[in-house]
Amino acid sequence: MRLEMVRRWEGLIFVLLVGVCVWASLGVDGFANGSNVSFLLLDTTEIALMALTMTLVIVAAEIDLSVASTLGLSCAVLGWLWNAGLSIEMIMPICLLVGALCGAVNGLLVTRLGLPSLAVTIGTFALFRGLAYVILGDQAVADLPPAYTGLATASIGPVPVATVLVAVLAVVAAVVLHATGVGRAVFALGSNEEAAYFSGVRVKRIKFWLFVATGVMASLASLVYTFRYASARADNGMGLELAVVAAVLLGGVSIFGGRGTLPGVLMAVLLLGVVRNALILADVANEVLNFVTGLLLVASVLAPNLGAVWRRRTTPSVEGKSAS
Repeated sequence: MRLEMVRRWEGLIFVLLVGVCVWASLGVDGFANGSNVSFLLLDTTEIALMALTMTLVIVAAEIDLSVASTLGLSCAVLGWLWNAGLSIEMIMPICLLVGALCGAVNGLLVTRLGLPSLAVTIGTFALFRGLAYVILGDQAVADLPPAYTGLATASIGPVPVATVLVAVLAVVAAVVLHATGVGRAVFALGSNEEAAYFSGVRVKRIKFWLFVATGVMASLASLVYTFRYASARADNGMGLELAVVAAVLLGGVSIFGGRGTLPGVLMAVLLLGVVRNALILADVANEVLNFVTGLLLVASVLAPNLGAVWRRRTTPSVEGKSAS
């Protein structure tokens, strides 16, 4: 039943995605241009990267609201180390290590101290962003190597190089979630943590490494973000956590864990990207964009639960008719 629900929801997201693309192509000037499509794909890169591991975290019935702050902290570290004279080739692995440490902090607080991930990551959301400002302040580091800034915006035909990176990592994440023992353990955690523990699942270890992976992916997104905009700032990526969570939930992942697929999440990332891009081309105010994102987030949480309530109310009546 759960798998059928997910497939139905994914089908609805696909129909919405196609419908919005058709509407935008016909009704919004410039949307269907090759350059705009390339920009649209590029603009969803960081959200897609962070959504990959966020999917696994939420399927395991946890959440990480600090991903955008981890991105900002990694950007600040990159800018500070670049000003200090280190090479980019040395800085990039350090940034990934920063992301791993941020994820490890979240993971240890959740798994070893038993704190709820929502409360923990709200706290580290502020902590990591604050550290970013302590490290870099209000300055913007813009004299980054052209080879990397050019690569971040380069394309292979109409497809950005960054989108190819997302596609490769999406395949890896999909295999892990849907075709390995680790993925089955993640679903088991989200469905019933106690039952998973008594079935031999290493609950704390898996959750810890999920948070670490999410931190690393946020730092990888920070590298793409910094090179794409050719600017390392402490406020880079501010507010992206809302878009990441919205994409994951809109893609059919249950906020209560135990249900969801990566293809659904990736379609939701594209849907949010298309809506945002079309509204920007239509000169819609940024406040309206935030309203639409919030509305889709509420709908993604509300719709499946309303569907479950409706099924519970209608199933007894159907059984009663068959019995009579």
